[in-house]
Amino acid sequence: MLEKLDFITDKYNELSAIVSDPEVIANQAVWQKHVKEMGEMEPIVKKYQEYKKVKDGIEEAKMLIGEAGSDEEMKELAKMELDELESQVEPLEEELKVLLLPKDPNDEKNVILEIRAGTGGDEAALFGADLMRMYTMYAESKGWKVEPMEVSDTGIGGIKEAVMMIKGKGAYSRLKYESGAHRVQRVPETESSGRIHTSAATVAVLPEVDDVEIEIDPNDVRVDVYRSSGNGGQSVNTTDSAVRLTHEPTGLVVTCQDEKSQIKNKDKAFKVLKARLYDMEMQKQQDAIAGERKSQVGSGDRSERIRTYNFPQGRVSDHRSGQTLYKLDQFMNGQLDEIIDGLITMDQAEKMKNF
Repeated sequence: MLEKLDFITDKYNELSAIVSDPEVIANQAVWQKHVKEMGEMEPIVKKYQEYKKVKDGIEEAKMLIGEAGSDEEMKELAKMELDELESQVEPLEEELKVLLLPKDPNDEKNVILEIRAGTGGDEAALFGADLMRMYTMYAESKGWKVEPMEVSDTGIGGIKEAVMMIKGKGAYSRLKYESGAHRVQRVPETESSGRIHTSAATVAVLPEVDDVEIEIDPNDVRVDVYRSSGNGGQSVNTTDSAVRLTHEPTGLVVTCQDEKSQIKNKDKAFKVLKARLYDMEMQKQQDAIAGERKSQVGSGDRSERIRTYNFPQGRVSDHRSGQTLYKLDQFMNGQLDEIIDGLITMDQAEKMKNF
């Protein structure tokens, strides 16, 4: 580990000299690339400097104890300092190990979040709308921007399907743990006998994909335009602004009608299509590599039940981390961090086993 940390520190110092070179500064693309690399290394370098400072302090304290001779007061002070410094070593080593864990290359990307009502009819659709509101509030609390891309509503406040773009630094790093089946247990408003119903909705979290990461042959995509329906202002049912893309090799279909402009809808629809194709490719790679060692956390398996929302008990339970919170109201209002932080810790611990 120390060799790797020394290598990263040397590389950081080398880049620090490069970004100060006037010729490099003049080439903004190259300069920004190096600055980004430094930004990724900086937390590791700073933590390693802190670690080395503690280790140096331990050696100095040991020398003081040896040199103190019969000066008991000096010896006692040095021992106290030694104990304090030695207690810091293990926590710092653990922090460094976490910082050295392989990074998910998608972590800093924007997110395309898809919600679909599952089993449970109207109640599942209403729960889907609740999830959409929950994620919108969570994103806003983080300062991220939310753009609805496609919402298919039921007319009674529920949604059959919703697709949102969430833009913000690190959006994928936190929201990626939300992929899977979400189960709700509550008494529907239409239930006169007070019987608890169980229904579900599925969530898919996809990283936004750059053009260089996945290429689509235009000949493989059929583009259909049609008139928008539902809420959309004066342009609804008057112009062919809605767009449907069909990727013929895979059969994937993407629709977008949120914008009044056909061009904007087409652009958004292609973003979703690229993200879904990229996700399919990632799933293939994970299936090929992972096998029995595949971590349940963050696996993105849409069929896997990941969480239960029990309204009568005011409880939310995550089935991967084993966390249970009796704060359902706050959770549904977008306060997701406690559960997500637990999942991140569990994911890191799983990776540490193979460090």
